[in-house]
Parts: sequence; structure tokens; C-alpha cells
Amino acid sequence: MKIKAAVLTQCGLPRPFAKSRPIHVLELDLDPPGEGEVLVKVGGGGLCHSDLSLINGDRPRPTPIVLGHEGAGEIVEVGAGVHDVKAGDHICFTFNVSCGRCRRCLEGRPYICERSIAPRAAGQLLSGKHRLHHEGKPVNHQSGVSCYAEYAVVDRGSVVVIDPTLPLDLAALFGCAVVTGVGAVVNTGRIEPGSTVAVVGLGGVGLSGLLGAVLAGAGRIVAIDLSDDKLGLARQLGATDTVNARDADHVQQVRDLTNGGVDYAFDLAGTIKSMETAYLVTRWGGTTVTAGLSPISADFAFKQSSLVSEEKTIKGSYMGSCVPVRDIPRFISLYQQGKLPVDRMMSRRIGFDELNEGFDRLQDVATVRQVLVPHG
Repeated sequence: MKIKAAVLTQCGLPRPFAKSRPIHVLELDLDPPGEGEVLVKVGGGGLCHSDLSLINGDRPRPTPIVLGHEGAGEIVEVGAGVHDVKAGDHICFTFNVSCGRCRRCLEGRPYICERSIAPRAAGQLLSGKHRLHHEGKPVNHQSGVSCYAEYAVVDRGSVVVIDPTLPLDLAALFGCAVVTGVGAVVNTGRIEPGSTVAVVGLGGVGLSGLLGAVLAGAGRIVAIDLSDDKLGLARQLGATDTVNARDADHVQQVRDLTNGGVDYAFDLAGTIKSMETAYLVTRWGGTTVTAGLSPISADFAFKQSSLVSEEKTIKGSYMGSCVPVRDIPRFISLYQQGKLPVDRMMSRRIGFDELNEGFDRLQDVATVRQVLVPHG
């Protein structure tokens, strides 16, 4: 079938993207779903820093590639061997497909499925195939999803069935921002009620982490960001204190507020500076969790002796340590109960023609979550 899709043709083009135009909206050929795959009509695709990292060259992938890893839609066709989902089901995409059979999947950690690593890096589906083509040549898939398109063919393991009453443009946020941010707090960090928490970086993932800390009963939540507007939103969503990271003494401010540092600090921005801040505001005996993906060439340094003498813990969190089939439906239920107001993060809905400008806004930290509505 013929579809409209947003194709990144070259990584690392200069800013502004509105001028260099790294994303081209093209008509592509989409193959029908193969064995173990499904065809999805996309209802929404969120603009995330992980997509931006491909565009700006921080974490390059083979091009041309159809962007989009955070999204939701409706199944319209299933391939051979797929019997547990059907046409008409509403779904969230998951950006790390799980095979269900490798060592990591079997130990309950599908978010780091071993079999998905090679095909993801090569721009393929789990089967090793490409279902997207342009003028007879294959076009790569981002994270096995590529939801900046009218339709997507994905592996069965890349979708989670959700409540059909949830609007699909809002449901898109649960595919990355919510699972990564909330999951980092409740699954990876496992914060305790009454504990002190710092959240560094208030994009979609960071604000989700803040909401997760509120949900988990944190006693004090310090929100840290460069934007006063985002700090204001953080206060509305439950932050007890806010600190602007532009202040030269922002680390000391957090320490003063929390009597020496927080029990749990979360780097949800994905920069080395934000990780340094998170580590430095963590108290002796506390835990630093990072879920932000910095450029692949970046290194984080710390004094090994202080790590030992202060008995800190550093933990990585990928996809919020979530089991998607368990966590996405329960996070949606919590939203529907009013306990996880992720709709407050929605900045705007855009069309294909605004994608380059949308990523300029994201790079400029001028927005939280924009969602592409491909049929809007």
C-alpha cells in the first residue's frame, strides 16, 4: 500500500531544522504484515528527544529512516501466526520489541531483549526484514516502530492492547514518556513513601518522573530545569521545590533544601551536565538513576573513592524497567482515575508539515510534548 511518512534522509544537518529540512514527507510503499507482524493505522506519534538524537547526530542510525518510536494506533490487519490481537484493537507501540524467549525476556526484563539489539541497530524489524520501500529501495525502521507515518507494520511484540476509550493522540505518550519517566521512579528507583526526590530535566520524561514520584508518595520533590516555565508547570504537578539549573549554586540550593541531599535523584534529561547534577545532589547512601540517553561519545566521570565512602548507588533505567503489557495498561488506568495527569504535558498537536519546526522547538527546550497526528 502507498503511505505518507516522515523520512530522515541525513543525520547531523545544521540548525535550524526549519531551514536545513532533514525530514522529508514522502510517499512510500508499505508491505503487508508478514508472519508474526501487524499493520497499524497510526493515531499519534510523540516528538521525543530520542528522535531528536537521530536528527542532530547525537545517536545516529542508518538513513533513510522513517522516524517515530512513541505512538499509538489501531490494528487493521494481522499477519500469519498472530492470534491474540485482532483488527480493531487499539494499541500503544513499545520501542523495544521483546521476543519472549531470550534470557532477558525469560527473567522478566523484556525491555532489554537480547534478540532485538541487532535488528534495531540495522533499521529492521525483529524478523530482519524491511517493510518500507521508496522507489524500490528499502527504508529503515526506527526502533521497530516508525510511527511518523499514516500506517506502520511492526512485530506483534511491539504493540500492547489498550483501552479503546483513550484518545490515540494522548495514548501515544504512554509508549515512551510515561513508561520511561514513571517507570524509572517506581520500577528502577523503587522509591519509598516519604522519601526525598530530585528530578533533573522537565521534558515529557522528566515530568512523567515527577508525576511518578507524586504517585509513589515522595515526601519532598525538587524539580530542576533550565526553563522557568517548566519549573512553574512542575509546581502545578506536585513539585514541592524548584531550582533553576542556570544558577551557579543550584547543587548547593538542593542540598540546603534537603538537609544534605536527596534520597533519590533522577537524571531524565540525557546530558552529562544533568547527570552530574543528579549525582551531586544525591545524599550519602542515596541512589542516582539515569534514564536519559546522552550522545554515544559522552562519558560520565565520578570519583570512585567517594562512590565507596559515601556508599551511593548509580543505576541505569531503560524504558523505565517496564514490562509493557503490565505497565502501560496500569499507567493508563491511573491516568483515567486522575492519579497520573499526563495530559498536562501535551503541548500541541501538529501535522507532517510542522515536523522540522517541531524539532527546532524541542531542541530549544521551548515545549514539552508535541504529537504528530498523521490523519488529522
